Amino acid sequence: MATTDLKQIAPGVFVWQPGHGATWGLANCGLVVSGGQALVIDTPYTPALTDAFLTAARTAAGPGVPLDRVAVTHANGDHTWGLQQLPGAEVFATHAALAHQCLEPKPQQLQALIHDTDPGQPLGWYFREHFGRFDFAGIQVLPPTTTFTGRHDLGVGDIPAELHEVGPAHTVGDLVVHLPEQRVVFAGDILFAGDHPSHWAGPLERVSAACLRILDLDPEWIVPGHGPLMTPDGLRRYVAYLDDLADQAYVMHGQGRTAVEAARILIKEDRYPGLGLPERLAITLSTEYRHLDQDSTAPDLLELMDHAARIAWDRSSAGPLTP
Repeated sequence: MATTDLKQIAPGVFVWQPGHGATWGLANCGLVVSGGQALVIDTPYTPALTDAFLTAARTAAGPGVPLDRVAVTHANGDHTWGLQQLPGAEVFATHAALAHQCLEPKPQQLQALIHDTDPGQPLGWYFREHFGRFDFAGIQVLPPTTTFTGRHDLGVGDIPAELHEVGPAHTVGDLVVHLPEQRVVFAGDILFAGDHPSHWAGPLERVSAACLRILDLDPEWIVPGHGPLMTPDGLRRYVAYLDDLADQAYVMHGQGRTAVEAARILIKEDRYPGLGLPERLAITLSTEYRHLDQDSTAPDLLELMDHAARIAWDRSSAGPLTP
C-alpha cells in the first residue's frame, strides 16, 4: 500500500506520499535534513505504515542522523498515531491541537467501528470500505511534548524552519511548516489535493485565510495533507473552491435546507467535478452551518461520518439523491 521511497523536492527536503485518490487515511509526511540534524513532519496512521516511512527517512537522512524531532501539523490520527514509533522524540504542535485529540475516536474505538458495526448499514459499510485496510491494534496516542501559540522557529542544520499557527481551520489546532530558503510549505490538512476536504473546525473563511497566508509565504511547492504536490496556482483554485462552497452554504442555509440536503444538491449538480469523496461535503457543510447558527458546541465527529456514509451508500447503490 505504501511507497518505500521519499521524493526530494528541494535541497534537504523530502516528501513521503503513501498514495491518494478517493480514500481516507493516507497522509503525506515530510523530512527535512541538514548538517546532521533532521525534522520529521507528521507521521502515518499506523505503526506498520510509520515503520515504512521511517525506514525510508533513515535512508534519506543518512547514518547517525537522529530522527528526534517531529512537527505535527494537526492532531488527526492519520497524522499523529505513528508517534509511538519515535520514542523520546520532541514533538512540536500548537497548544490548541491538544483540544482536538479529545474529540477524535481513539484507535480502539476506530477498530471497533471497523469490525463490530453492521456491514449492511451505511456507517459499518463505510468504515470497512475506507479504514478496513488499517490495523489500529496496540496504538498509543501520544500528546505533543512542546506546544506553542503564534509561531515557533527551528533550525535544522543550516535550514531554518518556521512553524506558523493557522488554526482554527481544518481543526482547532493547525500549523503549517514553512521552509523559506527551500520555498516549500507543508500545509497539513489545510489543503487537500484531488479529493473534497473534510474540515472539522472552520469556518471556511478561516481555511481560506490560512491558504492565503501560505500564498503570502511565496512557496514554489506546497505539500498538502493528502494528494499530490500543489503549486501556488493550484492553491488559488482551491481557495476559489472554498469560497464558492461557503457561498453555497450561506444561500442554502438561508433557504432552510439542512447541511446534508445542501451536500446532496451540490453532488447532484456536479458543481465540483473531478474531486473525489463528494460525501465529505456533508461534513464540511455541517461545520459551516454550525458557524452560521453560531453554535459553539463541539462537533460530534461520528455523527458527521454517518452523514457522509449515508450519502456514499446511496451513491454506491445507485439510489436516488433526494434533496
